[in-house]
Amino acid sequence: MKRQAVILAAGEGTRMKSDLPKVLHRAAGIPMLNHVTNHATQIGVEDLFVIVGHGAEAVSRSLPDNAKTVLQAEQKGTGHAVMCAMDQLDPEALILVLSGDAPLISAQTLEQLIQTHEQGNYSATVLSANLEDPTGYGRVLRNESTCDLMGIIEEKDATPWQKSIKEINSGTYCFKGSALLDILPKLSQDNAQQEYYLTDTLALLKKEDKTVGVCCIDNSDEIMAVNTRVQLAQVEAIFRKRINHRHMMNGVTMIHPENTYIDHNVVIGKDTVIEAGAIIECGTIIGENCHIGHNTRISDSFIESGVTITSSTVISSRVGERTTVGPYAYLRPGSCIGKRVRIGDFVEVKNSTIGDDSTSAHLAYIGDAKIGKNVNVGCGVVFVNYDGKKKHQTIVKDNVFVGSNSNLVAPVTVGENAFVAAGSTITEDVPAEALAIARSRQTNKEEWTGKADDKAVKS
Repeated sequence: MKRQAVILAAGEGTRMKSDLPKVLHRAAGIPMLNHVTNHATQIGVEDLFVIVGHGAEAVSRSLPDNAKTVLQAEQKGTGHAVMCAMDQLDPEALILVLSGDAPLISAQTLEQLIQTHEQGNYSATVLSANLEDPTGYGRVLRNESTCDLMGIIEEKDATPWQKSIKEINSGTYCFKGSALLDILPKLSQDNAQQEYYLTDTLALLKKEDKTVGVCCIDNSDEIMAVNTRVQLAQVEAIFRKRINHRHMMNGVTMIHPENTYIDHNVVIGKDTVIEAGAIIECGTIIGENCHIGHNTRISDSFIESGVTITSSTVISSRVGERTTVGPYAYLRPGSCIGKRVRIGDFVEVKNSTIGDDSTSAHLAYIGDAKIGKNVNVGCGVVFVNYDGKKKHQTIVKDNVFVGSNSNLVAPVTVGENAFVAAGSTITEDVPAEALAIARSRQTNKEEWTGKADDKAVKS
């Protein structure tokens, strides 16, 4: 049966106290809404209809290509939100209704909900869970004798006895398309908020002798919704724990998992060791037998096997096998580092290629450069790439030695096997095999120190 999903993402989220739409706040590196769309796609949902309202343009930009937006110009409740998509829903389809601010729900749980729905041949099925503190959630009302679902009561409309119920509505539902489309027009605003509640569809279906099921899950974390920054932090912590557990089960060592921060789509090879304080962000792939030192940040980068990165930052870059980086190095976007390279302390690389077996041991800036194999870049070397208007490239070919405290003023090329003397400012191409010296001749003033002292005394 065809699967469709309606994802509710129109709310402003006033309790977040943010200009950013609530569903775009990030958890484990991506917007909460994208977790929901990802999980729906994983279970074969063909049509994703995202209900947008507050910050509609920003929300729309964050969506995958297979998602369509439906505008809810006025927020009149969850039932009204689904009504806005009625003309796009298929009566022959199975329709999921999901919350864009509940990112922890897994594809496995969604599949469990669908299986419960199909096996019971229900017109609608609600996903529920038991909470020790159900405050803020709608309560699931069951028949005392049969335990069948009677309905769901929103907390604002609940009696004190109903508020004592611990089984809560997750806000996630599964409907037969025909049943949903038939019952939506029958919703009313006769409640404390004067809104159209989607939960009322369940009671209305029962009044028409339609069957309604409940799928109660054991892990209540999955239905956690985010309404405040505190809840966002709680969701983030759960994601981190899940992610770290998965990597450790796959052969990754974490010295202190509680202080290791890895985004959801990161790939890490076995026998890699990650120390405390490491932050590994979206799009990163790390090979086997790497060592990621404490307080290292890696974002959107490819780290090959056998690499050691110590207390450094790597962004949108590639690092070759058995290379060492750091401590306190900074690989900025566009850096491509070869194999067995040494990038030492306080070395900054930007938009540059560095060939195999080359070294920049400390205190250098390498920007917009193409460096060959087996090149030595000495301490204090600066690739002067910016003339005040444009960036220019420096080319350093294989087996070059660049002495300490030299400046290579781009555009310039240093040929193979050349030697740049320490303290030189290179403004012209250096031929292969040449020695380049570009500095003033040293002049010594004899007995200068004594004269300078006499002048100071007289003054």
